[in-house]
Amino acid sequence: MKISEIFKLQQEFFLSHQTKSIIFRKEQLKMFKAVLKKNESLLYEAIDKDFGKSVFETYETELSILYHEINLSIKKARRWSRSKRVSTNLANLPGKSRIIPEPYGNTLVIGAWNYPYQLALLPAVSAIAAGNTVIIKPSELAPNTSAIMAKIFNENFNTAFLYVKEGGVPETTELLEQKFNKIFFTGSTRVGKIVYQAAAKNLTPVTLELGGKSPTFVFPDTDLKMAAKRIAWGKFLNAGQTCVAPDYLLVHTDIKEKFLNELKNQIIKIQGEDPKGSEAYVRIINKPNFERLSWLIDKEKIYYGGEMDEENLFISPTILHNVTFDDKVMEEEIFGPILPVIEFKNVDEAIVQVRKLSKPLSLYIFTNKSKIRKKIINEISFGGGCVNDTIMHLSNPKLPFGGVGYSGMGDYHGKAGFDVFSHHKSILYKGLWFEPFLKYKPYTKFKMKLVRWIVE
Repeated sequence: MKISEIFKLQQEFFLSHQTKSIIFRKEQLKMFKAVLKKNESLLYEAIDKDFGKSVFETYETELSILYHEINLSIKKARRWSRSKRVSTNLANLPGKSRIIPEPYGNTLVIGAWNYPYQLALLPAVSAIAAGNTVIIKPSELAPNTSAIMAKIFNENFNTAFLYVKEGGVPETTELLEQKFNKIFFTGSTRVGKIVYQAAAKNLTPVTLELGGKSPTFVFPDTDLKMAAKRIAWGKFLNAGQTCVAPDYLLVHTDIKEKFLNELKNQIIKIQGEDPKGSEAYVRIINKPNFERLSWLIDKEKIYYGGEMDEENLFISPTILHNVTFDDKVMEEEIFGPILPVIEFKNVDEAIVQVRKLSKPLSLYIFTNKSKIRKKIINEISFGGGCVNDTIMHLSNPKLPFGGVGYSGMGDYHGKAGFDVFSHHKSILYKGLWFEPFLKYKPYTKFKMKLVRWIVE
């Protein structure tokens, strides 16, 4: 079926007002979950073919998050959809004021390849909860997961309500030519700009979930062993192909050598002596990304790792030390299992260097000193982050997840996801039994004095 035909079907279906029913939304969300549950084995097989990703890690980082989001949306959809009464100012009395959430209409979700299920389907869950129709465009870089999503959802859902459209650049381009009411994109900043420009032609609101070089500060007062453990897990999860992974470390001079040694030990404990043979360590998505990552590794600065196998798209967990902000590995988001370590003495100087880069999606701080935490959080702009942990902030649906500047715009997860797919309509209800004389001519000095008294 042509993209224009699918889009037209969804336009007509939305105008039938069926999606605005809370009962309908909850039924679709329950079906969404049932389809995932029924086809879990197929989902595991597909992602293993694309990444070599284990069942446990797929459930941990993809399906469990989806199930939790679906359950939350089913539970909260009615409450989130209620109109909210707000106070009414003196000029509009007697009257009442309300804010009414309404669905945008026909929405497009463009997913990313690194977490192909979570990043394509979780925004769709929010769109359904908010009462929209959805076309999902998975990434073509993970062909097996894209194919299985298209199969299981297109076989079980009405095309006029929910459809998964596979394809590459031509299909995405054609999708972006349609006059969607909302577009949600997850991916690179480069492609995000293209999506934003296309949406601007139709004045379509856009949410962009991008990336960036997320810094991690490590101070002497922290528990070095626990810090190393949490950083090693967060960085090398999914072989570093995670938008919120620590991109580089800023380690205080006083603990650099001790911390590097602990970090190496924790990587070995988590990934094993031979990560190449471990089911807990995935492969690089494709050859172009392998080549890009290989180019970023300065062999003279390898502290640990550096093993590469192009045929199997394998790069071992790698630590680079003696790195500066001028090195090539600091020029772009790494998005792979390479962790540069930059030494610092003065936190103010480190903050200045971080701020010279684009605003990151995430930032992590390992310290027990509240003064240092507050300073970094207040002086560096970033999407979100953790103190004394990595990545885990996105697992809390009450924390809106999103970027700022070059790392994105708009938030989702939990109610934030519902809100990002909703227009909040403001309504003033006025009584007819009283009308203030002040707003009508003639505009006398007395009226001016009275208006000033009321306003000022």
